[in-house]
Amino acid sequence: MNTPAPDPLKDHQRYAKVQPLSSGSFGFVHLCKDLVTGELVAIKFLERGERVNKYVETEVLNHRMLRHPHVIEFKEVFLTPEYICICMEYASGGNLFGYVQRAVRLKEPAARWFFQQLCIGLDYCHRRGVVNRDIKLENTLLTMVPGLPLPLLKICDFGYSKAHFMSAPKSKVGTLAYMAPEVIRATDQYAGQAADIWSCGVMLYVMLFGAYPFESPHSRQQQGKARMDSMMQRILRMEWSIPADVEVSPECRDLLCKLLVGDPRHRLTMSQIQSHPWFLTNLPPDALAMNDNFLAHTDYTGVQSVDDITRVLESAAIPAPTSRYALGDEDNYEDLNAVIDDEVADEMANQRSVARPAAAGHGNGHA
Repeated sequence: MNTPAPDPLKDHQRYAKVQPLSSGSFGFVHLCKDLVTGELVAIKFLERGERVNKYVETEVLNHRMLRHPHVIEFKEVFLTPEYICICMEYASGGNLFGYVQRAVRLKEPAARWFFQQLCIGLDYCHRRGVVNRDIKLENTLLTMVPGLPLPLLKICDFGYSKAHFMSAPKSKVGTLAYMAPEVIRATDQYAGQAADIWSCGVMLYVMLFGAYPFESPHSRQQQGKARMDSMMQRILRMEWSIPADVEVSPECRDLLCKLLVGDPRHRLTMSQIQSHPWFLTNLPPDALAMNDNFLAHTDYTGVQSVDDITRVLESAAIPAPTSRYALGDEDNYEDLNAVIDDEVADEMANQRSVARPAAAGHGNGHA
């Protein structure tokens, strides 16, 4: 008989566990209830320790500065004896990966609905100085709003993000299927915004065709490194095509061909995307002005202060008594930056197909 996992919030005065949502390389996420407000929230639990703390700091500080309808809201970071806990908005509609998987592929109007929200949310992040570097279907969550025909999209997971005031991206982080050629090469610094835009192009392709643009039918039968190498070479050689058996408009084809461009200097910018005829079709009247308004009137009232976050994360560097750090096993724990880089290989070895059921344990996609 399996022993139930211990409750990470046992006896916590503010939050109570409701159920698990997902798990990943660095921790797990639970649906929880705020006992003060009655609100449902998602809490990410990461094991305490100095190396994990360095990784988390960028994520938390970047996420804190983003207050937008198409970005999952950061609420606070706090500690338990064993974990760093990142509390954020709960999106009840699951993630876009599951949504597309259930539909097999989306009709063009539905794909445009989600793509418009993705680009508006990402444009806001970029203008706030934050590049994401791991834009993908699994990292976009959905929430139903009464009166709307389709869910609202919200970007989540800023674990790989980088702000402009830090060094420019130069490491191979992200998920291979969504990775731009310049990121794969990563011999020098690359423009994070352009890499995010490439990932948006991959997302649009997957929504429309239910497949990854750079995965050949033959490579789907391969496993692990062979499959990864095949996709990587196709990305570097720019080998992709639009399926002949799926009808898409000429305007949509044009946009895709201008997003999935190997040279980032010739790829569309976010401004150019938002002036493209396909993007503008059925766009709500005030959508393009939304980001100007949010950037001009960002309200951080009630948001946990940077100083408080810094104090929490400094305390988080002290490991729990039962952690691998406190037990003297730190040398056997891989450096987290190396783990992040190596996740490219791990992700591809376990890459889920859009056309088959999602792997167990990924839940609604909070990560």
